[in-house]
Amino acid sequence: MKSMKKIMLGAASVLLLASCSGGGGRPSFGDNEYPVAEVGTQSAAMQQTYPASIKGIQDVQISPKLGGFLTHVFVKEGQVVSAGQTMFEIDNVTYQAQVRQAQAAVNTAQTAVNTAKLTYENSKKLFENRVIGDYEMQTAQNSYEQAKAALAQAEAGLANAQEALSFCYVKSPAAGVVGTLPYKVGALVSAQNVLTTVSDNSTMEVYFSVNEKDALEMSKSEGGQNAALAALPAVKLQLADGTIYGYEGKVSKMSGVIDQATGSVQMIAVFPNPNKLLKSGGSGNIIIPRNQAEAIIIPQSCVTEVQNKKFVYTLGSDNKVVYTEITVDPQNDGNNYIVTSGLKVGDKYVTNGITKLSDQMEIVPITPERYQQKIDEQAKAMSAGDIVNAIKK
Repeated sequence: MKSMKKIMLGAASVLLLASCSGGGGRPSFGDNEYPVAEVGTQSAAMQQTYPASIKGIQDVQISPKLGGFLTHVFVKEGQVVSAGQTMFEIDNVTYQAQVRQAQAAVNTAQTAVNTAKLTYENSKKLFENRVIGDYEMQTAQNSYEQAKAALAQAEAGLANAQEALSFCYVKSPAAGVVGTLPYKVGALVSAQNVLTTVSDNSTMEVYFSVNEKDALEMSKSEGGQNAALAALPAVKLQLADGTIYGYEGKVSKMSGVIDQATGSVQMIAVFPNPNKLLKSGGSGNIIIPRNQAEAIIIPQSCVTEVQNKKFVYTLGSDNKVVYTEITVDPQNDGNNYIVTSGLKVGDKYVTNGITKLSDQMEIVPITPERYQQKIDEQAKAMSAGDIVNAIKK
C-alpha cells in the first residue's frame, strides 16, 4: 500500500508540474500566488557555430602543359602519390621524333665544330710560321666560333625538344591524395583541362566566416588581429553527419579584407587529419566555445515570444507585474537564455504561471521553493479519482 501511495503521489506531482512548466500554467492555489526569482549572475559556457567548408592544406590542380591524346593513366582516385610521381602520359610519338631530329642536329653541329677546330689550330701554326697572313688566320678563327655557336643553338633546340617530350609525362608537383579522374585513356586533352586534383590532407584547413561586428570585437578586445587569433580557444568541428570530429583545431588565419557582398570576414582553422577522415571539399560546422563570467541566465519557460520579440513579467515595488521586453544571446542550450538587455541584477521576475498573467496585474509573490512546496502539498491532497481524471484529460 505504501508503494502504491508513493506512486500515486508521484503521478500527482508530475501532473501538477506539467501544468506549470513549458505550457506556462500553474496549479490552482486559489490565493493569486506566483513564484518570483531575483536576477543574479553566474558563469555560462556557451558556444558559437559557423558553417564551414573543408579543404586540404594544399589542393593542386593538375593540368597538362600541352595538348594531345591520353595514352596512359597511372593513378587511381583516392590513391596517395608522392611529389614527382608520374600520373598521366600524353601521346609522345611526335615529340620523340623531334628529340631525335634535334639530337641529329647536335651531332652534325658537333662534327662541324671538330672540323673548324682542326682548321683553326692548323691555321695558327701556319700563321706562327708566317705561311699565311692575318686574313686567313682571322677567317679560320671566325669559322671556328661560328661552328661553336651553331652547336650551342643545336643543343638549345635539343633541350627544347626534350622539355616538350617531358611535358607528355604529367607528374604530381606535391605529395597528396588523387581526386576525381574525369578523363580516361584515349581522351583528347589540352592545357585548359584539369586532369585531377592532388590534395595534401595530412592537415586540413577549415574555412568559415564571421560577421564584421564579431571580427572587430575580437581584434579590439585583444589589442589586434594576431593577439585575437592567439587568444581564441581550441575549436571543434561538427561533421556533416552531426558527429564531432575527434581532434580539436586552432584558428590560424583571419582575412584582412571584408567581403562587401556578405559583410563577413573569412577565417581558417587548422585540424590534424591522421586517419584521413576529413576529405577536401567536405562541409561541416565550426564550434567556438565562449565563456561568459557574469551572465544573466533565466529559464526559457518563463519567457514568452511575440513577433520575434521576447518578454518576461517583472515585479514592481507595488507587487504589480510589468510585461518587459528582453533581448537574449542567439546561442542557447535549449533550456535557458542568456539575457543581454532588459534585465539587471536585483530585478525580480515571475518564473511560473506566466500564461495566467497580464500587464499591471497584482500578485502575491512567493519564493520558487514555497511554490514547489505548495505543489507537493496539493499533490498529497489529491484523491486517486482526481489523478485518474487528470490522466484521462
